[in-house]
This record gives sequence, C-alpha cells and structure tokens, in this order.
Amino acid sequence: MAIRVFHRDHPSLRLPLISKDARFVVWPGVGAWNANMNYVRLEPGEANVPHVHVASEDTIFILEGQGTICDYTNDTEIPFHAGCIVHVPVGLRHAVKADRGVGIVSVGGPAPADVALLKAVNALPADAEPGR
Repeated sequence: MAIRVFHRDHPSLRLPLISKDARFVVWPGVGAWNANMNYVRLEPGEANVPHVHVASEDTIFILEGQGTICDYTNDTEIPFHAGCIVHVPVGLRHAVKADRGVGIVSVGGPAPADVALLKAVNALPADAEPGR
C-alpha cells in the first residue's frame, strides 16, 4: 500500500449519527482499519446521538467553537473549546454537544476503527474485516 492524501471535501461516507455534516475521510472504507480521521461540523444546538465504541478509543481535536462532552456512563459533562483534545476511553456512552451558543468544527475519530458501529449503520458489509 502507498501513501495517500485525502481532502475533507471528498469523503467516502457521511454519517448523520454524528452530525448533519460528519465526513468520514480516513476509515475502513478506504482501507484504514487502525486509524480514523473524521471531519465534523456541529451547528449551534446540534449534538451527536449518544453512542459507545465498544473496542475503540475516541480522540477528537476541536478546531473551532466550544461545547460539552457528555459522559453518560459516569453522568458527567465537561466543557471544551477550540484547541482542546477530547479523549473518550473504550466503552463509555458519550456525545458531543454544540450547546454553548456556537458551532463546533473537529477532526478525529475512534481508533481502531469502530467496525461494529459501521456495520450496524450499514456503512460496511456484515462480513467486512481487515484485509478483505
């Protein structure tokens, strides 16, 4: 496999579970099983659907805006702003909220890829696995 360059404006998957504008740029659909990079814009007042990555850590770098990361497993909410990195350990039910009057732009994603979630939303075929 060779080095490749991707652009946020040419994603191969959009996932409304994350936001109206969630662009999966580097993910298993392009052969990246261990590292993912998503570009996400949340409009003011928008939030992810609460979800869990059962075998992945989620790391999100906040480029613009401010909001709240909700940890539903531990019943906590933590504010963040541009320049912060949000890290969600494996197995925590969470959601990102643009609940502080402005939108959010972020990059990041679960690593390794959350194959179970991608299969559940029909973004990958049921028999998808690395090397296939």
